[in-house]
Formats: sequence, C-alpha cells, structure tokens
Amino acid sequence: MMYLTTAISRKDLASNTPEILSVCQKKLERWRYQANEVATIQNQTSEVTMQKFAEIQARAIERKGGAQALQDLLPTVMSEKQFLALPDHRILAMMCRTINQAGFNWTVISNKWPQFEDAFFGFDVDKLAMLSAEQWEAYCNDTRVVRHWPKIKAVMENVSFVRAYSHEYGSFARFLNTYPASRQVELMAFLKSHGSRLGGQTGQWLLRYIGKDAFVLTQDVVLALQLAGLDIPDQPTAKRDLNKIQQLFNDWAAETGLPYTHLGKIAAYSVGVNYPS
Repeated sequence: MMYLTTAISRKDLASNTPEILSVCQKKLERWRYQANEVATIQNQTSEVTMQKFAEIQARAIERKGGAQALQDLLPTVMSEKQFLALPDHRILAMMCRTINQAGFNWTVISNKWPQFEDAFFGFDVDKLAMLSAEQWEAYCNDTRVVRHWPKIKAVMENVSFVRAYSHEYGSFARFLNTYPASRQVELMAFLKSHGSRLGGQTGQWLLRYIGKDAFVLTQDVVLALQLAGLDIPDQPTAKRDLNKIQQLFNDWAAETGLPYTHLGKIAAYSVGVNYPS
C-alpha cells in the first residue's frame, strides 16, 4: 500500500527544495544556540540556585521588545466554564489531529483537515462507534485522510476511550477537568496508558489544542528549564524527570499566579533563536 506520507515526502523533495533548506538552516541555528546555552550550564558550579520566574520573564520581555509585546504573543486560556462546555466530538477531533501531525507535515494535515472532518462524520462519537471493522479498514483507501492504518486504528480506539469516560463523567471534558494543571504529568501518563497513541508530546499538544491549561515540552521550554537550574535531559521522558518539571511549574504558578500555558510560552520566549514576532 502506498501511503500518503510517502507520496507527500517525495513531492516535497522534488518541488520545495528552497523551503526545506530554509527549515534546515533554522534548525542549525537553533542547535548552535542550544549548544552555547548548554555549555553555559555545564560551566556553572555544582551549587545550582533555581532561577525565579521573574528573571525568566524579564529576559522574555527584553527579547520580545517589551511587556505588552510579550503579552500580545500569549494565547487566551479558557475559563473552566468554557472548557467544561467542550463537546466530545471536538476532543476526539483534536486527538485525531495531533496523532496525524506526529512525525508528519503539519501544514499538510491543516490543509486536509476539512476532509478529515467530512470523512469521520464531524467526529461524532456515537456515529463512529457504530462503524464495523470493515468500515474502519476502508479508511485505508479513503483519500480524504492519511491512509496509514496505525493512525486510523488509533482514532477507532479513541472513540471507545472518549465514549467510556464521557458516559461515566457526563462528558470527556469533565473527566479531564478532574486533573488540574498542577497534576498534568499524571494526566499525561493516563492518556498514554488508556488512550491510543496519546503519549509524549502528542498528549501535550492535545491538551493545548483543546484549551486545557497545560505546558508543552518543546525544545525551547526544556532549554529554559535547564537554564533555570533543573537537572533534566534534552528529551525528558522518565517519570522522575517529568515529576521534577511538574514541581517547577507548580512553583512558578505559586510565584506568579499565571496559567501554566503562559508559563510555558514565556519560558520558551526567553531562550532559543529569537525569531521576529
């Protein structure tokens, strides 16, 4: 079976060489910057004092051209009332989107998204629950979606996941709301073990996309955490490291009163290549 991923990759290589080179250049700049920052960390004494978030915020303000300029870059965070009103079909839709974006060209998924919505009946959980195994397998030949069985199968399995907890709590949003931002790492572990293909950054981006207050461990966020004095690897996945990260975010939230979404974004803006806003 020729999957869409293979076809797109070849097309990109054939027709978008300047764009690919530009992306590679940006990545090279980021790696060089990170190498310098890591060297700074390694040259610090063994007695590390954790930075206050005020220092990180001040650095972000300076880099982005002022407090208001930084504020303008921060996304709106949903109120609890708004989040609880989120219907199950929108959460399932974002599960599908983040799963398909993983390891794929995000722009391609964005451009195809109306077709995804059409193919999966607007992600109506009850309608999708009625599909037979043969109907799910037929999506492998449906050009409206990415024809990759493991990702299609993940949507099928997450229909059952969302439906079960929605029935128990009244909606899937109400279930998610039982985990405050101060317990995000616990929620991430639950999504990984009970959902399908929702581990790692996929689960983090899911929380961000549906409007739940959450941090996302991008390269810049991890670098900011390291510079703040947290002893974690560049790709923190171990439970011990994730718990350290959660505790630091909890400390920052107590220090500032800011939502975790804003804490993560400000941390990211304080380091890395300072792209124009």
